[in-house]
Amino acid sequence: MAKKRRRTTEKAEETYEFVPPEFDEKEFLLKDLYGTKVFMVVLLLAVIVGILASCIQKFANDFWWLGLLLIILAMISFKQLLSLLKFRAELVEQKTLIGNYIMFLFLSLGIWILLLNPPFA
Repeated sequence: MAKKRRRTTEKAEETYEFVPPEFDEKEFLLKDLYGTKVFMVVLLLAVIVGILASCIQKFANDFWWLGLLLIILAMISFKQLLSLLKFRAELVEQKTLIGNYIMFLFLSLGIWILLLNPPFA
């Protein structure tokens, strides 16, 4: 059995032209600088909370969980802490805010553990 040839009809060539969206460079830079300021405040708060957690650990030797509880409570009240410092957390992107949470947790835990070890204790 012979194959049927398909009839090809010439379609009008469609031309696609990419049109980039509007980009406001000034807004982008201001938003990025604001996120960086919030990040620096997060780093400062993490160092302070890590030092407070180690002080709590030194005074209440058997209650190590109090230092961890302080770090977790500070993470939970992170947006309220930023609002007390006159920062608007809703202006920061969600991905950046999650990164700030993770950085806060690891840096405060690191400071806490570092200050509990022999060179500093």
